[in-house]
Parts: sequence; structure tokens; C-alpha cells
Amino acid sequence: MGKLKCAMIFAAVVFLSGCLYPNERKSSGHAIPYQDQLKQVQSAVDEFQKANGGLLPIQTKDMSTPIYQKYPIDFKRLAPRYMAEPPSTAYESGGDYQYVLVDVENDPTVKLIDLKMAEQIRDVKLRVQMYRQKHQYPPYKEVLSRDLFTLDGKKLGDGSSLTVTSPISGNSLPLMIDGNGEIYADYRTELASCLKKNKKTFKPGAEIQDMIWQETPFVPAFSVNYTVNDKQEPVFLENDMKKE
Repeated sequence: MGKLKCAMIFAAVVFLSGCLYPNERKSSGHAIPYQDQLKQVQSAVDEFQKANGGLLPIQTKDMSTPIYQKYPIDFKRLAPRYMAEPPSTAYESGGDYQYVLVDVENDPTVKLIDLKMAEQIRDVKLRVQMYRQKHQYPPYKEVLSRDLFTLDGKKLGDGSSLTVTSPISGNSLPLMIDGNGEIYADYRTELASCLKKNKKTFKPGAEIQDMIWQETPFVPAFSVNYTVNDKQEPVFLENDMKKE
């Protein structure tokens, strides 16, 4: 009788866990972007495009929108005809990611933007704007390139938050600022890892930041342009270095 009672309790726990688990995951925002969800959205996008004469299910953005944020997927145009509902990792379902399209002219491909990272950058940008209201100039610290600088954490009052967590590796990426006060993440370490892992080589002056979305589920949101030096190390791409 004791064994039967234990078995019944165990079965009840398993049953309840199965019922609660999806809700628990949903309440946490579904932090992990599952590959099968990316494939599901990609399939829905492909079907939509085929059925609508090549049109894409995207939200309209201003022409000045940075390229990696320019084509967010409009799930209202996909659900419920092409998919039941947005994936649980999507912002529209309470998740932590925005689903976007890249390479829209040639091969529209579904990728992700980490919204936690975006929120961190917005917070730093707000603090920079507040600082400029009092001091006129941004809190520059060191020169990185012709129009990129590190941020002075002491001037902002909290140097520890001047990095963001990379959704690609989990490592910290330093934040940078340009002459207009725009905030960017420094992807040089991630690009170096991609170059090393895939043993790719580029000509100095050729843009390499697309390598991020080509090799990972994520776009390099809030990125500047990068190239390589003669040693195949990632460096910032200056305008006069760019090769068409």
C-alpha cells in the first residue's frame, strides 16, 4: 500500500510538472532561442513570400534604421495562417528576442536580436543624454578610431555597467560611443572567434560583420562596420578603407 501511495504521489508530481513547466518557461521569457523555433518561423516566412508574390512579412521601418534592425518580422501577417502563433521566445509572446530578416534581397533569412542587450544599451544612452544636458559634451574617455570612443564610467557614475552580455558567447562586450552620441557594442572579440573557428580570410577593407549572422542565430545589432588588418585581426572599418 505504501509503495502504491508513493507511486501515485510521484505520478501526480510528474503530471503537475508537465502542466506547469510551459507556463514557468513563458514567465521567464523563454530565454533560450530554440533552433526549431527559428526553423518554424523561416518556414512560415518562406510560405508567406511564395503565396504573396515575393512580399515579405515585415514591419515598415524608416530608411535610416540600422540594417540589422530594419526588417523585423510582423507576426500578425504570419499567424494564424502560416503558423499558429509567434514562438515563445519572440517579444510578441513575452520572450526576450525580436525576430528579424537579413539578406532580404537574395535569401531572406530569420535571425534574432537580443532585447535584453537592446535594453541595456538604451539605458546607457539615456544616461549619456542626461550627462550631456549638464556638461554639453559626451563622457568620452579614450579614442578607439576616428569617430569612436570608450565611455568614462566615472563620469556616468557606474563604470561596471558599460558592457553588455553577448547573446552569442555570454561574454561581456564593451560599449562605445561615436561623435553623435550613438552607443554601440564592440564585437571584435566575437569576430575574432568566428575568424579563428572557421579559418576564414578577408581582404583588408572588406566588411566582415555579416559573419556573425552567417555563423550564429543572431545579428550583430548595435554594431559598427568592421574589417581585418594585415594579420587578419578584426579592426574598425574607416570610410577610406572600405572596399566595394
